[in-house]
Amino acid sequence: MTDLPAGSGYLLIIVLALAGLVLLYWPGRRRRSSRHARRQAQARRVLEKLTEIPHFGQKFSYLRKIDPFTFEELLLEAFERRGFEVIRNARYTGDGGIDGRVIINDEVWFIQAKRYRDHIAIGHVRDFQQLLDAHQCRGFFCHTGKTREGTRSHIRSDGRVVLISGQRLLDLITTDAPFSVIPD
Repeated sequence: MTDLPAGSGYLLIIVLALAGLVLLYWPGRRRRSSRHARRQAQARRVLEKLTEIPHFGQKFSYLRKIDPFTFEELLLEAFERRGFEVIRNARYTGDGGIDGRVIINDEVWFIQAKRYRDHIAIGHVRDFQQLLDAHQCRGFFCHTGKTREGTRSHIRSDGRVVLISGQRLLDLITTDAPFSVIPD
């Protein structure tokens, strides 16, 4: 066995390679990716279940009971199925209010997913609008709740936020009906 010449850099290369392997196989990274895979599988099962449920009200009742992170994945899966490029977050919490991104016509759109049972909070919409302002982009506010007329007109007057709820949400998730970024 030969000794490495001093200052040759071989030791540094070996240390960096080992550090790269440790980071690649770090347990936290595997847990996150398996967590994402598990939520994606749950989202696909929810989609299958929704196709079996006959009535609008029953579908929404079911959607309101699923895990919030599964609801996020369900939306991302729906955009992917329609051929859009989706950018998932590295984690579900601490995402800064962005639950995912979708690229439509070379434009990045933020997605905000809210699995509500009751009326949506105007504060959540305003927070999302501020986020869109900060990033100079547009976004989809997707929810399973109810929308008061004042909130609906606030969203309409903005132009950066597209509300996806009610029948439009079910169409996005469960059908192949054409999807438009133009608000209803």
